Amino acid sequence: MDDTRTMRERMLAGDLYLADDPELVEATRAAQDLAAAYNATTSRQEPLRRLILEQLLGAVGEDTDLRPPVQVDYGTNIRIGARCFANFGLLALDVAAITIGDDVQIGPNVQLLTPTHPVEPEARRAKWEAARPITIGDNVWLGGGVIVCPGVRIGENTVVGAGSVVTRDLPANVVAVGNPARVIRSVAEA
Repeated sequence: MDDTRTMRERMLAGDLYLADDPELVEATRAAQDLAAAYNATTSRQEPLRRLILEQLLGAVGEDTDLRPPVQVDYGTNIRIGARCFANFGLLALDVAAITIGDDVQIGPNVQLLTPTHPVEPEARRAKWEAARPITIGDNVWLGGGVIVCPGVRIGENTVVGAGSVVTRDLPANVVAVGNPARVIRSVAEA
């Protein structure tokens, strides 16, 4: 039996889908328009920035500050908690859900990457892709240039060192560094 779901439904379910579907292309364009408007604001335009973020993202908590530029695929699949801060250059490819807790600190040029592509060459050539969600717990600190790969969960209070590539889940209350990121100690050992 053929799959009768729309490409958007397939995408949101984490199944293979085609990103060049007209509905998805339009959603991406709308998100890019909002991101461009956000990125064109100045630091003196906080009320306007907040209004645009509320239109762009699925949810954004109180006192959260994302310094432009910010880039997203859809925006609506991103939920970010209260009192978060992201420095310049956040790239959040939200093909699947990206959930960010409260009090999270994100350094400059951090990448949150949910998309995946088939290893099998023919499916990849046919432009099929999928995605896996990213979850970042409360009070996490991602250093500058951190890359978080598809399907990763980072536990609360964890610190990820600058330039690290997080390829698998990290527990709560640890410090992790490297490529791939590995736990080097607990935060209690500071």
